[in-house]
Amino acid sequence: MSDCAPVLAAPARTCPNCDGFATAAVTSGGRDQHGHLHTITVHCTTCHGTGTVRPARVREVARV
Repeated sequence: MSDCAPVLAAPARTCPNCDGFATAAVTSGGRDQHGHLHTITVHCTTCHGTGTVRPARVREVARV
């Protein structure tokens, strides 16, 4: 057995640009003949619509 503790995956970091709200529906101001709003979907350009960014790389230090 080794004395090393298991390495756990770091939790995903929330995108600093969109604070996790990666996609938004923006109205264009008009309505169609049925009364529905015309909307377009916009994604965060930093995280590409995921709401998270890669965590910073953790440096591993050798134990003696």
